[in-house]
Amino acid sequence: MGDFADATELSPRADGGFDVDLHPKWALEDKPNGGYLLAVLARAAGTLSSHPHLTALSGSFVQSPKPGPAVVTAEVLRAGRGATQLRARLSQGDRPCVEALATFGQLDEAEPWWSGTVPVALPPIEDCPRSGVVGPGGAFRIHILDVVEQRLDPSTSGFLRGEPTGRGLIAGWLRLADGTDWDPVSLMVAVDAMPPIGYDLSAPGWTPTVQLSAYVRRLPAAGPVRIRVTCTDVGAGQIDHAVHVWDSKDRLVAQATQICALRLP
Repeated sequence: MGDFADATELSPRADGGFDVDLHPKWALEDKPNGGYLLAVLARAAGTLSSHPHLTALSGSFVQSPKPGPAVVTAEVLRAGRGATQLRARLSQGDRPCVEALATFGQLDEAEPWWSGTVPVALPPIEDCPRSGVVGPGGAFRIHILDVVEQRLDPSTSGFLRGEPTGRGLIAGWLRLADGTDWDPVSLMVAVDAMPPIGYDLSAPGWTPTVQLSAYVRRLPAAGPVRIRVTCTDVGAGQIDHAVHVWDSKDRLVAQATQICALRLP
């Protein structure tokens, strides 16, 4: 099935890098999910960090690798008392595919001192149908939905019925299908696992990620997470996704912003 631990497993190389076998289940058609690729990079960076938890990761996507063997390298840029900062790269066939800067620190489960966010209100998880692996119109397969259980709020998934709302808002529940609880590294998948926001704006189609920056705010509690994706601006062939993730205790555990390419209708 390709659970998360197996799909991100690294094998040390003699040159100090790592071999990884990019799993076909963590992909849309033959293009590995961007959050999954960032999680692989975070795994590699974490092996060099003196701090236990991923707190920030910013990745630039040069070109999409294919499922199969790839190589990851990582280096420490600075190791301080409060944080370790690192650089990591994923390559395939000597071609750079993703470059990332990562920060590791120490997270806890404490409540926020102040918060300006309100958890997105969703129907109970059982009232949100699980998304299938066949994309709208049956044109492609979203293999990652075999390994990530996605349940969209029916009020934000009208695009599945050919009725986009035009609000630039998609929300729903996510959990790993193998039953593993979310952690700081796997949350990189969560921030990039929802449908492209363009589907709710009558601008469907493949929206390859150009750059994604994610922040982990605290250790997530056990259970599914709820996610809200919104859009700020569309134009010049680009669309943005602003993502907020709350855990089962209604605490903000991750947030992200990404810029994607978009062919406008």
